Amino acid sequence: MLIPTNRLIMWTAVLLPFWALAALIEQVAFLSALGAGFLFMTAMVDALSAASKVRKIGVSLPAIVRLSCGRESEISLEFRNDDAEEVQVSVGIWLPKEISPRQEVMEIILPGDARASVGTYPVTPATRGKYILNRCFFEISSGLGFWQARSSSPCNTEARVYPDVASERKKMAATFLSRGNYGMHAYRIVGQGREFEKLREYVPGDSYEDIHWKATARRGKPITKLYQVERTQEVYVAMDTSRLSSKKEDGRAVLEEYISSALLLGLAAEKQSDLFGLMTFGSKMDKYIRAGGGKAHFNTCREAIYTVVPEDGSPDYQEAFAFIRNRLRKRSLLIFLTSLGDPVLSESFLESMNLLCRKHLVMVFMNKPADIRPLFSTKLAGDSNQIYRHISSHMIWSNLREIEKSLRRKGILLTLCEPGKLSIELIEKYMQVKARQLI
Repeated sequence: MLIPTNRLIMWTAVLLPFWALAALIEQVAFLSALGAGFLFMTAMVDALSAASKVRKIGVSLPAIVRLSCGRESEISLEFRNDDAEEVQVSVGIWLPKEISPRQEVMEIILPGDARASVGTYPVTPATRGKYILNRCFFEISSGLGFWQARSSSPCNTEARVYPDVASERKKMAATFLSRGNYGMHAYRIVGQGREFEKLREYVPGDSYEDIHWKATARRGKPITKLYQVERTQEVYVAMDTSRLSSKKEDGRAVLEEYISSALLLGLAAEKQSDLFGLMTFGSKMDKYIRAGGGKAHFNTCREAIYTVVPEDGSPDYQEAFAFIRNRLRKRSLLIFLTSLGDPVLSESFLESMNLLCRKHLVMVFMNKPADIRPLFSTKLAGDSNQIYRHISSHMIWSNLREIEKSLRRKGILLTLCEPGKLSIELIEKYMQVKARQLI
């Protein structure tokens, strides 16, 4: 496609008075026609040259582009230049509204001594998810500058926007700091390691609780079990992706904080040599990734949840907990990210938790609802509307206190987190569990 430039329009406007004068004076008609013909032929030759040159240029994008939500990233561009001359190309990519470019049109110079060259197109995604980039547009100027030759290339590129874990990781920099073995200090590990190591004969002073009665019966003499401190344990994060996760706090959806906190805990678990697993559930069990370790496993978890969106229905705790009980045979740390503010759903959660709490160590994290506090903990209300608001806040606070006590009787810890502090609270509680050998 050829677009006339301002230079061509300007030259045409300059010759217009002479053409008008040619209609009045016959002596000027020949010169005007000669000038018009020369301009026309020059513009046509320039147009053909630009059309030929733009056909020798091509742009391609990679099949998959990985970006981080809220951070400026770059899309790599691969250019093909069959012409032997250096050329300046203006490039633009069709982008969805969730991805914003730094500049809509980027100027890139293609060298004439290389048929292939690379460039970058900076963009900043605003929302995580998967997007398709269908087409890339580019244009060049003609040799005389009379035309802009435009063309496009189909790309069909898949842009994957992941949650930004780096910004959350900065808050917990000390957890991920690699110090090697320098500055190590011995500290007491509270509790007994639960990982079985071997059997040996009974020695006076051994606890009767550690006697292996079946081995004792087979061998005809007392046999004691020996334990070692557990080094590798399984940690699972179960995220509620129902309608409860669609609420926004401080302008950010609760599910977004769930996802970034879960991935951050996966990095912390790998640092502690633990195995990390992931689950998502709503009205039914959605995703289940068995606990594992390593960079490849972390990438698998990230790929599984970067497109998760909140559902419309309520969570089915009974089905989710039954699924977990049937799949997990080894005692594990189960961390649930959900909301128990609804009295009906919280009652269902308490009833269904009996399926898991006897075998696994369970922790529940939820964002603290805004403005909940006990009655008379703030200044007196000024009008009737404030009285009703204070009573409503007290009822929610009282309900959560009852839920917390009920969960504590089952050996489950409920943590109410301030908005934006979920990842910090999550990793702090996890490190406390590791220090006390509770799993």
